[in-house]
Amino acid sequence: MKILLIGGTGTISTSITKELISAGHEVYLLNRGNHPLPEGAKSILADVHNEQDTLGKIAPLGEWDCVCDFIAFSVDDVMRDYRLFKDRTAQFVFISSASAYRKPPISHIITEKTLLVNPFWEYSRKKIACEEFLLGKYREEGFPVTVIRPSHTYCEKSLPVGLHGEGGSYQVLLRMSQGKRIIVHGDGSSLWTLTNSDDFARAFVPLLGNPATLGEAIQITSDEVLSWNMIYRTIAEEMGVEYRPHYVSSYFLSDVAPKGQDFRGNLIGDKAECAVFDNSKLLSFVPGFKARIPFREGVRRALKYLEENPSARVLDPEFDQWCDRVIDALEDAKKVLTAE
Repeated sequence: MKILLIGGTGTISTSITKELISAGHEVYLLNRGNHPLPEGAKSILADVHNEQDTLGKIAPLGEWDCVCDFIAFSVDDVMRDYRLFKDRTAQFVFISSASAYRKPPISHIITEKTLLVNPFWEYSRKKIACEEFLLGKYREEGFPVTVIRPSHTYCEKSLPVGLHGEGGSYQVLLRMSQGKRIIVHGDGSSLWTLTNSDDFARAFVPLLGNPATLGEAIQITSDEVLSWNMIYRTIAEEMGVEYRPHYVSSYFLSDVAPKGQDFRGNLIGDKAECAVFDNSKLLSFVPGFKARIPFREGVRRALKYLEENPSARVLDPEFDQWCDRVIDALEDAKKVLTAE
């Protein structure tokens, strides 16, 4: 197939690009060229937000079998995509988010029929609005959209943790290596689902070019369910360090978050809740799919990448200091409350 990916070099889309090329498809990446392209991908240098420039570069290339947008986050973005591709593609894939599912949940088992509503996170509400616009165009005009809902998908470039600053997760790993306590939201017992991007790609690619997926929303996750304690403990074990959690209420963390950090959305609207997914619908389209990369193996790959790529070890001293202040303040409060 002739496939266009808008983005194509991110956490999820890099693995998809490689999987598509490996399967023999003709793959174009439309982006600003800020990251190296996977071998075999063809480049269209453009900022998709500049609609006229983008149109001038894609129009001469004719029609597509599939267009996937990995960087659409607002209704304005998908309205632009609709204008650009409504007569140029047999399938348009919108990458939504499993964070759009009902919060607080009424069940920890999530299916595609779970209500979409998230009063705690603007990011999720925007994804919901995008879905509503695109699926409305499918119902009204037959616009060939397929909606994909990933949950927490990671690659070797960054280990998933529940809480980190603007610099990413490395500072949390550094605290662990230094024997410091790390902040864990709640008591670490809520259940979470992590999916390696290579596994995600293996499930995603067979959905392209399948007309039965048009007008459908499909979630893609692994079936490995871990508590946050298990997630952090696995990381600590692979690092060869002690797991030293300091448990803090998610609501408290959202109230005292560092400036510019939306812990209310990330925690109350997402990670503080259990997330266990029923992938029956995915399996109806991709029979026999099973994630192959357990989280422990994903941790090993990420630690190896960090060891070999110093540029990935991004320090975040402000977040580190914030963690110390929160932990110290709570320890002081405990001493006052327990004093005779």
